[in-house]
Amino acid sequence: MPATPPTTVSPLRARSAVVTLFLIAGAVMGGWSGRIPTIKHQLGLSDAGWGLVVLAQPAGTLLALLVLTRVISRTGPRALALPGAVLLLVVVPLAAASPSPAFLVPALALQGLATGLLFSPMNALAVTVERRYGRSIMSSFHAWFSVGQLGGGLAGALAGHLGTDPWVQIAICDLVLAVVLCVTATALPRGAEAPLAGGSGPAPRRARPTRQIVLLAGLALLAAVTEGSAVQWSAQYSVSLGATVATGSLTLVCYSLAIALTRSFGDRLVDRFGRVRFIRFSATVTATGVLLAVLTGSVPLALVGFALVGLGCACVFPTIMGLAGNQPDVPAGRAVALVNLGEWPAFFLGPPVIGLVAELSSLRFALGLLVVTSAFVAVLAGRIRVPEPAHVGAVPRER
Repeated sequence: MPATPPTTVSPLRARSAVVTLFLIAGAVMGGWSGRIPTIKHQLGLSDAGWGLVVLAQPAGTLLALLVLTRVISRTGPRALALPGAVLLLVVVPLAAASPSPAFLVPALALQGLATGLLFSPMNALAVTVERRYGRSIMSSFHAWFSVGQLGGGLAGALAGHLGTDPWVQIAICDLVLAVVLCVTATALPRGAEAPLAGGSGPAPRRARPTRQIVLLAGLALLAAVTEGSAVQWSAQYSVSLGATVATGSLTLVCYSLAIALTRSFGDRLVDRFGRVRFIRFSATVTATGVLLAVLTGSVPLALVGFALVGLGCACVFPTIMGLAGNQPDVPAGRAVALVNLGEWPAFFLGPPVIGLVAELSSLRFALGLLVVTSAFVAVLAGRIRVPEPAHVGAVPRER
């Protein structure tokens, strides 16, 4: 069946449409995360019980990723991203309104399924738009994800202060996002799987993962472990040093703001320094931030340290996604889905391992493991083979 002819939508409109997907993903996740304590309390779940219930979410994501790697080359990313976005907007308010854990488990599984259906295709669509621009813009898409996450979190905090039920707050926000999606959806890049980067003709639909895809998946896994651990443990680390709960929360805020701000200008750094050198530099900044936080044992320096961690982590994953989507031997959508599949175990490896090591020794020592993951990123980045300039727009080839 021939692919649909490419759309004549302007690059700016197409970019705005894909930005909307990233904004939805971030806002829904931020709004949900901000109300987890209230939902957990309403259902009467203990910490251990909640930990078991939420395993349904990554299970749903895994199912989506396994399906995506098989079908995205036939359907194209747009045909999967839109249903994923709609399902996410619908199911999260239902999960927040769960009357019992028995209802919440399948709702979270659907939430994970929707997340998986949306995340890989929206990154593949971002690659398509990036090619039209002829320069790096991937980090800017992820910046909008961070903006959405921050906005959703703030909406949750305000709703919690006003005593608004979580499902009401999330439903109102999702309704607004749904209207924006309806307005912009027609500008999303159309057609089945795009030709190989560089215009070398259609790609085989079942192209096997290359060594570069496996390498990028490993780098994505390491980056996700570092990010997830920082999100989960940064606030608790400051509290363990004697900070108040409010100051501990400020540690996470410093980390999150650093990510959002860095993503807003990170693309210019990627184009200036090249992708390999940029990833290495970012990993070095991350390791420096972790060392500053854990070696000094000072609350003020912990805030500065985790801000540096955010600065270093911010654009590594977007850069990896851009590299995956521009591989010359694998269709963009399938390549991105395979890298996301390789990243998936980070759900279980990062924060739990840090917690276990902290239990056996100390949280300061456990967080020091993030220096090791950052070092691996810096070393393995040297094995990246950046595609020819024709495959990555105007980005210069690494030497």
